[in-house]
Amino acid sequence: MEHSFTSIIQTTLEKHFKENADTIFSLNDLLKYINIKTRSAEKGSKSRGSFANLYAIYVLLEDYKKNGFEEKENYSKYEGAFFSNLLKRQRELPFGSKLQNHALNHRLNEEFKKYFPISDLPIIRDAESNRYWINENLIKAKINGQSYNLCSSIIEIIDAYIKTKKNALEKFIYDCEKLKEIVDSENETVKEYLFSLLAPNVDARLFEIVSYSILKYFFQNQTIYWGYEIEKIEKENLKLYKTGRTNANDGGIDFVMQPLGRFFQVTETLDVTKYFLDIDKIERYPLTFIVKSNESSENLIEKLEQNARKKYPIDVVVHSYMSCIEEIINIPELIKRLNTTIDNGYLKNILNEIILQSKVEFHYDNDDPQE
Repeated sequence: MEHSFTSIIQTTLEKHFKENADTIFSLNDLLKYINIKTRSAEKGSKSRGSFANLYAIYVLLEDYKKNGFEEKENYSKYEGAFFSNLLKRQRELPFGSKLQNHALNHRLNEEFKKYFPISDLPIIRDAESNRYWINENLIKAKINGQSYNLCSSIIEIIDAYIKTKKNALEKFIYDCEKLKEIVDSENETVKEYLFSLLAPNVDARLFEIVSYSILKYFFQNQTIYWGYEIEKIEKENLKLYKTGRTNANDGGIDFVMQPLGRFFQVTETLDVTKYFLDIDKIERYPLTFIVKSNESSENLIEKLEQNARKKYPIDVVVHSYMSCIEEIINIPELIKRLNTTIDNGYLKNILNEIILQSKVEFHYDNDDPQE
C-alpha cells in the first residue's frame, strides 16, 4: 500500500539506512503495518486518526531506547516495562489523553495478526507481573550480514505522523474560526463547509461532534410545557447534552435530552447486533440513532429489520427490539435540520460548538505548543 505519508516513511528510512532503506521497508512487517495505520495522515481533520495502536508501539520503543537496548544486546534479560508507566506515557502524547488499555493489552496484536498472520506479534506481555516488551524481532533487520536497529527511525516516523495530524486539526480549527468572521457576509460559503462535514467518509468523531452541534441548537429552539400539577405548568426549551467522549467504546449513550429524557446514539454501521446491544444497555428504553449514511431512514429501518429477522427468527423478539428505535436520523435529515437551525440564526453558535467540542475531543490546546 502506498499513500501520501509513505514518502515520509521512506525518507526517514533513507536518512537512517541509506541504500538499504527500500530493502528494510519491503521486508519488515512492523514498518508495513505503520504504513497502513498512517494512511490518513494527509487527508486532513476529516479522516480518522490512528493513535491507540501506534502509541502502544511508540511507548514501548521509547522504553526500549531509554534503557539503551539500541546499543546493548541483552533485551531478553530485561524485566519489562510496567503497564501503568506505559499507559501514563500514552496519555501524555498529543490526542492520547483518553486512551484506554485496549491497544497494549490485545488490540494491537489482534489487528497486526489480521494483516500479517504468520509474523511475530509486536507486544509481548506477562499478565502475572503486568510487564510489557516490544518484540525485538520486529525492530531488527539483517542485510548482507549487517544488523540494523529500527527503533529510532520508527519513533521518528510516528512523531512525523503526530505532527501531520496535529497540523490538520489546527488548520480545521483555524478554518472554523475564520468562517465565524464571514458568517454574515458569506453565509452560503459557511453552509457549504458545514455540509462537507456531513459525509459518509468523514471521521466518526468529527461526524459525532458536528451532529451534536447541529442538534443542540435545533432542539434548543423548541419548547415544551410540562409540570407535576395542572396549575403549575412550566415552559422550557429542550436541551441536548453530550454524555461522554466520542467513539469511545465506553458503553455509554452519546447524547441525552432534557427534560424529555430522549437518548441518542451515533453510529456508522448497520450491524444489527450493535443496535440491539445499545438498546439492551438502557433496558430497551426508546433510543434515537444518528446514522452516518445517505440512505433514507425508511431503507435503514427496513435493512435493520431484515438483518434482525436473520439473527432472531422469532417475531416477538424482533418486534421488541425494533419498537425501541424511536427515530433514525440520517445525513439528509441532519442537513435539513442544519438549514432550519441556520434560518433560526444559530450558524455562529454551531461553529463555536464544533470548535469547542473538537478541542476537547482531540485534546487540543493552542496555548501550549507541547500539547
